[in-house]
Amino acid sequence: MQMIPVRIGNWNWRSRSNRAISGGMLICKTNDVCRMDVILLNEIRLPAHRPARDVLEGPRVRLEPVMRSRHLHDLFVTGHEGEAGKRVWDWLGYGPFVDEAAMGEWLDQCSTAADPLFFAIVDRSDNRAKGMCSFLRIAPEQGTIEIGHIWFSPGLQKTASATEGLFLLMDEAMSVLGYRRLEWKCNAENHASREAALRLGFTFEGIFRQHLVVKGRNRDTAWFSILDNEWPVRRKALLSWLAPENFDSDGRQKRSLERSQRSNA
Repeated sequence: MQMIPVRIGNWNWRSRSNRAISGGMLICKTNDVCRMDVILLNEIRLPAHRPARDVLEGPRVRLEPVMRSRHLHDLFVTGHEGEAGKRVWDWLGYGPFVDEAAMGEWLDQCSTAADPLFFAIVDRSDNRAKGMCSFLRIAPEQGTIEIGHIWFSPGLQKTASATEGLFLLMDEAMSVLGYRRLEWKCNAENHASREAALRLGFTFEGIFRQHLVVKGRNRDTAWFSILDNEWPVRRKALLSWLAPENFDSDGRQKRSLERSQRSNA
């Protein structure tokens, strides 16, 4: 027998449990009375807001819209220090750069682009830029946005400052701009990036095989996401982990972010 969904619209209806329903669906049978089941419809508010070239500030780091005149020297030096610095670029579609001028030309392009929208990660302890990140694949009409083009200098890697920088971007997208889906994508062989996504609270969704060719090599792409109804819990866990009381006098964490995620699940 055919099932016909009937929208309630603005009616107020009470189920047999006397629970008030406003907006939803009654499931009805053809030529029969409606069943007493109600499927609530999630409210979708679109479009989301497009991100602006604003400075995003945290206690440890500041995200500044990237500018060649402001950030080039620091980014080139911190991003090319020794072999560890050169490995920063292994999974990206650009870099390392042969000299500061070459990186400057690339930063000129980054500073004028609207999508991706690039930020320099500035360490507030010494006011030096030590990495980059961006919003990309920005679709306000669908409420989806991605964070990517992420690289940390060796000195910024595996620090609370690095995590805070990504949190600032994530929180701007979900809490301020109103996106309903936040995406993270990386080379499926980049295990460090995949672990970082899970640590931050993203959900693994699968792998797009032979998705791209990057620097002449095949890239299978791992996809991750956080949804708007998941973000409040993820946000609470991140803030709990980033709190000053979670670190000792030497800056060592007392409780892991994975543990914070589990305790707030």
